[in-house]
Parts: sequence; structure tokens; C-alpha cells
Amino acid sequence: MNLPEDLGSKSLPFIPELSVIERQALQIKSASALNLEVTFSDSLQDSSLGPQLTVIPAGVFEMGSNEQEFGHRSDEAPQHYQQMTEPFAIGSMPITADQFERYTSAVNWNWSWDLIRSEGNHPVINIRHGEAEDFCRWLSDETGYWYRLPSEAEWEYACRAGSSDAFAFGDSVSCKNVHFRAAFPYDEEKQGKRFILPKCAPIAKTVEVGQYPANAWGLHDMHGNVWEMTSSNYSKSLTNISRHHPAPPKRRNKWITVRGGSWFDAAVFARSASRRPRLRDELDVHLGFRVVRELR
Repeated sequence: MNLPEDLGSKSLPFIPELSVIERQALQIKSASALNLEVTFSDSLQDSSLGPQLTVIPAGVFEMGSNEQEFGHRSDEAPQHYQQMTEPFAIGSMPITADQFERYTSAVNWNWSWDLIRSEGNHPVINIRHGEAEDFCRWLSDETGYWYRLPSEAEWEYACRAGSSDAFAFGDSVSCKNVHFRAAFPYDEEKQGKRFILPKCAPIAKTVEVGQYPANAWGLHDMHGNVWEMTSSNYSKSLTNISRHHPAPPKRRNKWITVRGGSWFDAAVFARSASRRPRLRDELDVHLGFRVVRELR
């Protein structure tokens, strides 16, 4: 593919043109150049391990969706080329209740008594955006590396893992590879069926992370289970979306962008390009997050 001349470095590969084997080879090469395994965890000060991370190579992809994609919404446009100029590491899975509990114990942070909480290896829920950022700062202090929330562009790039389809798994998805609201599947809605009998047992809550197949870069639960916070302000279009967002404090608005869909939502909202606004201080039982760790 001939990329626009103003896109930047011509040495960056256009990831969708690579085969799955080539994408994974690029991932291995990127990790090796940084003296890292593709999947790794940093040590905390008590010698325990932090969240599992996966190295994502630098490259170019097409962000957003076009009008032909079933479920497309206007805020997923304009579809445009986006470059990731440096590799980065992202959580292999969302942050779990157990992982967040280590943070709350370390800093003596207490939950409000009236909040519904998840447990164990389920993704942590009912966390505000600022509390997710505090968790990242704590990880940074513990490990000596910079942790933060992913930008929108980083999230979608990692989610797609080279796919240009509606999902990392293609244009068809089922409850075998995504945890969505069983009564609202993707393929049947796409076919215009009015009455749908769920093909799987409804599960009206989160499931433990890592239960569903990973994408080509080894990331689990990018589609469904919980919506995931990003560092990016929400805007009604993808114009001027960049890799590095967190927005400076004075440029932050009250809305953030969340990605990935959830157990509470129809499968159409779990598409790679699907995006939603959420209040920065919002709490929800289907809202969680994963982390990014800078590599350079």
C-alpha cells in the first residue's frame, strides 16, 4: 500500500499488509531489540510481579471504520492512517480486582461502602478515571518505569493487531470469543433477524480475564467483558487523534473515551472501532481499564 507522504517515517510497516506470522515475528523482533520477552512483568518493590504486559511493535494502521462496516457510527470517522512511531507494552489483560487490591492496601485507599466490587481474577470495576491514573502512578513508583493509560490510537492499534475487519477475529464474532450481552449477537443483527434466540447462556456480569482467545498479538479481552478507559478526551470525530494524548490538565474535558464494549452491551459495541464517551468521574459495573508501559 502506498501511504500518504505526510504520514511520517517510511520505514514503519503497514501492519494490515503483513501476515499473522509476519506480525508476530515483528513483535518478537521488537521485544528482542529491547532485551525483553514478548510477554513480561515488572517486579514491584516487595519482589512480587506487576501486571502481565505484552510488547506491541511500531507500525502503521488504519484507525476507525467506514460506512460499510455493520454498526458503524459517525464518531468512528474519518477513517485515517495512524502511526505508532515507537513500540510500547500494554496489559495482556485488564487490571483485575486482585491487582487493584494490592494497590489499595499499599496506599490505604478505601472503597465506598455502597459500591459493587468484583473479586479475584475478574476485571476491577467501579473505578473512576482518576483512580485508574493513580494506580498507574503507583505502578510507576513501584517499578521505576512509566505506566499510564493507553491513548485511543494505541488501544485500537493493539486491539486490531493488524486486522482491518470489525473485530480482531474477523467480521464475524460469537460468544465463543467475546463476552457480550448474549441476547444481542453481531451476525444475527447484521442479517436483520428480528427475533434472536441466544446461542449461549447469558452471563450478566464480568468473567475472569483471559478466558477468551487472544488476538494475533496475544492480548485477551480487548473485545467485550468491560469497557476500557483511555487517556484521551472524547471528541465526536477521529480528526486529529494522535498516539500521545494524555491531554494536559488544562486541556482535559469532562468526557473520556472508552473502548471495547462489555458484558452489558450488544456485540456491535465490541468492534475494534467502537468508541463511547464517559464522564471522567463516572463509576460503572462494566467499566474497567488496562495499562500501558513506556519502553523508551
